[in-house]
Amino acid sequence: MREKKAWHVSGYLALFVALIAGLGGLFLTLYTIITENLPVYCIPVGIILVALSGICFSSIVIVQPNQAKVITFFGTYTGTVIESGLWMVLPFTTKTNVSLKVRNFNSQTLKVNDAEGNPVEIGAVVVFKVRDTAKAIFDVDHYEKFVGIQSETALRHVAAQYPYDTFTDDTKLSLRGNADEVAAELMSELQKRLDVAGVQLLETRLTHLAYAPEIASAMLQRQQATAIVSARQKIVEGAVGMVEAALRQLEASGVELDAERRAAMINNLMVSIVSDRAATPVINTGSLYS
Repeated sequence: MREKKAWHVSGYLALFVALIAGLGGLFLTLYTIITENLPVYCIPVGIILVALSGICFSSIVIVQPNQAKVITFFGTYTGTVIESGLWMVLPFTTKTNVSLKVRNFNSQTLKVNDAEGNPVEIGAVVVFKVRDTAKAIFDVDHYEKFVGIQSETALRHVAAQYPYDTFTDDTKLSLRGNADEVAAELMSELQKRLDVAGVQLLETRLTHLAYAPEIASAMLQRQQATAIVSARQKIVEGAVGMVEAALRQLEASGVELDAERRAAMINNLMVSIVSDRAATPVINTGSLYS
């Protein structure tokens, strides 16, 4: 199905004709029956005018702003009226209302396994609007429910492709560290699923992300341990650079150190820099018997 424009003209003329025909036909019929001053054939003429009024009334449709009317004539799709106002369409048609407003779907908090097999809780909000009214009405059954089911299905699939978090590889995407990239991937996959329903996605965002309660405590300890190891690695790398710079400056100043003193100095500097506690200096004043 593809959306197409339905035939429609201004409904004010049809409303005027319907009122005049209905009132005129009703008056003509009743006046002829009651007074008998008019010929008998005026009765069927009045009935025809009343029927014509009913036909005109059946062709009038009111379209509200940001809404559309899908017109079907005895099971045949004739088109869609998108322009707001009072319109006249084909008589004896069925008019189905479709909202064109921007709407939100807030998914439930889903429990899924991430790429590493850890159970996590995740939720998302989906902002969408109807782009093709014909697809939304005829190609799927209740497109609002279709959007909800497909959104949660796509969210489960995307969440299973990424780990919750990672400290070992900065280039690897994670659910916590790359929320924008994950949301973009979710939007791309979900849009493919919703094309059949004529729905256009405007935005997708993660609204909830956490470890499942049964492993939250253990994963917190793991995160802390991984963060400590990563921090220590950075500290050691910085300490090595500082020691190398200190030795180069000493050599540039003309201070010569033998291998033993050089090793002792490196050891003292590394201990002082890497230690998580303040270093306690020990002053060597010389030997008592020297």
